[in-house]
Amino acid sequence: MEKENQLQYEIKERGAMKDGQRQVSDRRLFMLLQVFTGCRSLEALIASLDQSRVEGVLYKDLQDSRGIGLLTLHEDPAFFSNELREFLSRSPFGELIQRLDFSMLGRTYSTGFEQDLDYWLLERPRRNVTNPEWPWAVWYPLRRTGAFARLPHDEQGAILREHAMIGRAYGEAELAHDIRLACHGLDPNDNEFVVGLIGRKLYPLSHVVQAMRRTRQTSEYIQSMGPFFIGQAAWQRG
Repeated sequence: MEKENQLQYEIKERGAMKDGQRQVSDRRLFMLLQVFTGCRSLEALIASLDQSRVEGVLYKDLQDSRGIGLLTLHEDPAFFSNELREFLSRSPFGELIQRLDFSMLGRTYSTGFEQDLDYWLLERPRRNVTNPEWPWAVWYPLRRTGAFARLPHDEQGAILREHAMIGRAYGEAELAHDIRLACHGLDPNDNEFVVGLIGRKLYPLSHVVQAMRRTRQTSEYIQSMGPFFIGQAAWQRG
């Protein structure tokens, strides 16, 4: 029983100390990106979404003139396999052709240093993707090499901090805002993370990816990245 209680604690999300106690939460936000082609009426899709209870973003696919991406959000993953599945099977979404190679599913997670854990897990990602002033998005999955997992904890931390400092600089300059999702065991290609870059303009999102290439994590410990989905929001609901 003691081991079971310890395991139940270990799988919870944990943040920084607050009011003398460690923040702990069993809540997290799941985010699912599904990409389709064959769209002839964007207005019909928007009207259908307006009448639904779906929370998320409808993107115009920049690289496919008939393509769209639908990002949906929910704390309960059963929403995707039940309500969302039923919604997408009906017209007009049911008439589209899904591009399964672009599907991405992930969950928000903590690093243990978050000052406001619930905000980080639930509100920040929702705010970022549904902000009407930040319509552009680049989404991609990635997988680290096994060598990274074998590094000492302190060395991992230093590598991740280098990466995080670049992301923080772009965010503070209002150039790019990130969404970081874990997808261990949730991705058919065994990717480990899904990253979303959100912003007012597209160019800075491309630039931050370029800047990250120089970090030790990307240059030495990333096994694969992509495919990349590039979209502009046509509908949002948070």
